[in-house]
Amino acid sequence: MNHIPVLANEVMHWLDPMPNQTFVDGTVGLGGHAKLILEKTGPNGKLIAFDRDANNLAQAKKNLAKFGERVTFIHDSYGTLKQQLYDLGVTQVDGILLDLGFSSVHIEDPTRGFSFQSEGPLDMRYDTRSGITAEEIVNTWSVGELGSIFRKYGEERHAHKIAERIVEARQIKRIQTTVELANIIGKRTGPLHPATRVFQALRIAVNNELGELEQTLPQTLDTLAVGGRLAVISFHSLEDRPVKQFMKAHQGKELAILTKRPLTATEEKIKINPRSRSAKLRVAERVGGYEIQHPHQTNDASP
Repeated sequence: MNHIPVLANEVMHWLDPMPNQTFVDGTVGLGGHAKLILEKTGPNGKLIAFDRDANNLAQAKKNLAKFGERVTFIHDSYGTLKQQLYDLGVTQVDGILLDLGFSSVHIEDPTRGFSFQSEGPLDMRYDTRSGITAEEIVNTWSVGELGSIFRKYGEERHAHKIAERIVEARQIKRIQTTVELANIIGKRTGPLHPATRVFQALRIAVNNELGELEQTLPQTLDTLAVGGRLAVISFHSLEDRPVKQFMKAHQGKELAILTKRPLTATEEKIKINPRSRSAKLRVAERVGGYEIQHPHQTNDASP
């Protein structure tokens, strides 16, 4: 499977992996960034690869098989970063990459329910082992609750009206598929389909994406070695904002911000990989003066 990692050159330049170092890829996906990191950290460098999606993890294992035991795969959220490293006996790492959001694989597989372009079940879970589905949300949450997530996570101006439409429709028939939901949301003029923001909001809510991110960022302070770097790729302002605020809050004592403004893809790269159009990369380096804490301790320095 051909996979083009987003902002690959920029990530490699700023993470600057060296031979025999240890890195974390918090969202390994199909292993595009991971492969580049492993090539630079040979012969004995290590990579701890997280992913909530079992299908992605299985594919990444195939794509990275040649690196053998240099890779440790963890089927879990990066929200468990500190505890997972502690369990592995890893006290510090030289770099952490978080490529946020969902992958093109999720969009291309209609059975996952991430896209309204094809008929599929309203699931949207990265980790299908547990958790609430999008179908459960749209069929059981109140108008107020639905409107709130559409407005907060989708930045949808017509959030309340759409929520009312959904609640009215489900009284007649349970909403079960992506296309059913998109048709209920309706059509408006303009380049952006009105279902786009609603589907984004549902995906974020189902997977607690922003909560996981805000839980993880403070953990990076406890796991990065001095001189280690944190690189975060976000795809919309809801993701980019907490990353920017976190880095600014810890600038000076714990972190040095290396990218004063987020790095974005060139037009040439966007043509090759359209998903990179909205990608923003922020990088910070861990500096001294911060006490490493046991994973069961409270991080008092978290924002």
